[in-house]
Amino acid sequence: MNKQISFEVCGESFSAPMHICGFFDSKEQQYEVIVPYIMEGLAANDKVINILEENRHGEHCRCLADNGISIAEKLSLGQLEVLASESTYIKDGNFAAEKMYTMLEQTLLSASRAGYENIRACGDMVWALKNLPGTDELLKYEASLNLLTPKHAVSLICMYDINSFSSNTLADILLTHPYVIKDGKISKNPQYVEPVELIAKFSDFSSSPLKF
Repeated sequence: MNKQISFEVCGESFSAPMHICGFFDSKEQQYEVIVPYIMEGLAANDKVINILEENRHGEHCRCLADNGISIAEKLSLGQLEVLASESTYIKDGNFAAEKMYTMLEQTLLSASRAGYENIRACGDMVWALKNLPGTDELLKYEASLNLLTPKHAVSLICMYDINSFSSNTLADILLTHPYVIKDGKISKNPQYVEPVELIAKFSDFSSSPLKF
């Protein structure tokens, strides 16, 4: 495991590696949490990776710029990456847990080779609502990230809109994250299940699909 590196989220200090699910009921609430998290990372020379729908990139960058971040500079330096869900999670119009895991791991390794000691990432999971082929591997993917994060000095926030996802799906997602953000506060998640146990339990996704 890489050395632990401190970071703040929701006004509290933690150590990477960490995998967090963020439950938000509005874009405003989402940005109240992730903007300070992103700004702290950029000020500390962390690698910062954001993944969200391509049609939100302009809005997202404007929001960061409004909070004092020099977007053009950070993007040109490669310290900040704003990636599209369409070219990551659902590249080629489908989702595959193993493919996305490999892509994320390669991105983390590339950041390490570039000299970044700490990496922060946040991904908007709204793409899963499209129910594209492979979406039923979402839970397997989320569980597998708990095997990936210990290999890297990375903190990951997976962002879910609680008004769009079903209560059953959100309950399943809780199983895969050691920490949860809700109502703007972060806490240890008592529903968390260790990844090896969870992946084995949901190994046959064709007979136990997630419902959106």
